[in-house]
Amino acid sequence: MPQQPKQLPYKLTHLGAKTTVTGSCHLLQINNTSILVDCGLAQGDDHTLPMSQWPVPPKDIDYLFITHAHLDHCGRLPELIQQGFQGEIITTHATRELLFPMLKDAMALQHEDEESKQHFFTRLDDLTWGFEYNETFELKNKLTFRLGRAGHILGSAFVRLESKEPACSILFSGDLGATNTPLLPDPDPPQPCDHLVLESTYGDRLHEGRHDRIQRLGEILTRALADGGKVFIPVFSLGRTQELLYEIDRLRTDPDLRQQFPLLHSQKIPVVVDSPLGLTLTEIFEQLYPFWDREAQDLRAEGDDPLDFSGLYSARSHRDHQRLTRMDGPAVIIAGSGMCTGGRIVDHLAAGLEDPKNDVLFVGYQAKNTPGCIIQKYANTPDGYVYLDGERFSIRARVQPLSGYSAHTDQQGLLDWVCSTGHKPEKITLVHGEQHARQALAEKLQQRGYQALAS
Repeated sequence: MPQQPKQLPYKLTHLGAKTTVTGSCHLLQINNTSILVDCGLAQGDDHTLPMSQWPVPPKDIDYLFITHAHLDHCGRLPELIQQGFQGEIITTHATRELLFPMLKDAMALQHEDEESKQHFFTRLDDLTWGFEYNETFELKNKLTFRLGRAGHILGSAFVRLESKEPACSILFSGDLGATNTPLLPDPDPPQPCDHLVLESTYGDRLHEGRHDRIQRLGEILTRALADGGKVFIPVFSLGRTQELLYEIDRLRTDPDLRQQFPLLHSQKIPVVVDSPLGLTLTEIFEQLYPFWDREAQDLRAEGDDPLDFSGLYSARSHRDHQRLTRMDGPAVIIAGSGMCTGGRIVDHLAAGLEDPKNDVLFVGYQAKNTPGCIIQKYANTPDGYVYLDGERFSIRARVQPLSGYSAHTDQQGLLDWVCSTGHKPEKITLVHGEQHARQALAEKLQQRGYQALAS
């Protein structure tokens, strides 16, 4: 019978992503200080607690830590500030740069007047501070914090908070990435802590390694493009778009890979990023090259920009997008959104999902009951279909999942990361995962002697 963990001197309330993958939001009450870690939007069937039901109203929260700039971790910031939050927003320097275009894009379709939006971004600019990795900074009431590299997307971090009196520490993993991810340094090992709040998105499965995935990407693209069809890749504009560009560049320029996949460079098959936000973020990625990993920086220094190569095109305007939906293949089209819940990928799927010459390549997590999840689930059934913008489409295109491109690490990566500290926390709370994923990871951690709780 495992021992019960000791009672730690604070209160932790999960306001989102306690038992689901999206909508991350966690409230820590400690030393008469209220600290929020992330404030994200929910997607698909996921839900977050309304702010009117929070145990601490937004106006009384002292600090908000943003672990990274994906909307399921920062997308409720406009609502939070509207509801009176006036504390400090703490994140890394790179995330601070990425927050603004992400939120501007998310707010573009909202029916607020421009003056209200401008007021929000002025307040966001005033309240948000960027900090360095792996340095300790002081908060009020004898609290300190430290940010570590999470390896999920550029600027992503895990957050360790420590109280001097009473002595205790809690670490929020945020979203953890895999090792050997293009452009990104590997995750830092966690510092010892009393309580670890750990994501579990892929706590029940293993991914392909980087070598395997680039091989599979080359094989899938070669096979898919050989018949003159299009390859549609639904992606998130931040992170996945840039990783894919990096590895497509490798397939075209690395001597060994060029020899294995000659079709991908000999015929000059166009690769098109059809996402204004994705293009803007890629430009910001270019400016943030000091945060890239050593491999990517070396390529750039040698004159091989992995985010800008021959045969790469952009579809920024709506006219370009419409022309692209009518264009014949072969072509690789990278477009958002990653779960096919909206954005330009919906138009591409409406135009091409019923053509068996085409392929849909999924490279990320698909939340329950999103169009992406439905397409993936029913792709191999005789009468599979999906509704896009209220219209029914048969799924006749080939559908290919490629798990190695997930921005989240897998079960083994999570276990290795937890074990790398060499110190067992008093307890581990698993969040940000579906029930089967949390339970599978909890069992693996318990086998290793950890007090792991699946909510």
